[in-house]
Parts: sequence; C-alpha cells; structure tokens
Amino acid sequence: MRWVRVWLPVAIIAGGIVAIFAAGGTAEAWEGGGAIIGAGLAVWLLNFFFRVGVRGDRERDAEDAAREYLARHGHWPDEER
Repeated sequence: MRWVRVWLPVAIIAGGIVAIFAAGGTAEAWEGGGAIIGAGLAVWLLNFFFRVGVRGDRERDAEDAAREYLARHGHWPDEER
C-alpha cells in the first residue's frame, strides 16, 4: 500500500520533470510536464484525503465501543472506579 500512497505519486512527478528536460525545456515541454506533475500531485492528494477519512472512521468506531462499554458497565473505559 505504501507504494500507491507514496512512490506512485513520486514516480509520476519524476516523470513530469523528465518530460520537461527530455523535450528541451520548450514552452510546450513545460506545459506537458506541468500537467504530468499536476497529475502526480492529484494522486497524492487523493491518497491524503482517503487517509483522513479512514482516520475519522477509526475514531468513530472507538467512540461507539466506548459508549457500548458505558451502557454495559456504567462508566467510561478509561475511568477508574
């Protein structure tokens, strides 16, 4: 999974940089390379937003488990009796 989250965007961005210099640094090369770099950044950003969403689900699940514990035992899991 780390490959998709980190190395795929890095590879796409590196490909954009290579495209700029391979085409001689013309205006068209900068436009094309910039588009490829933008695609790499978009992949990274989508992965980032997905991870933020998953973290929220974990916090919600932990809160639900704590509420179930409260209903069964009459106190929160981290409270001492």
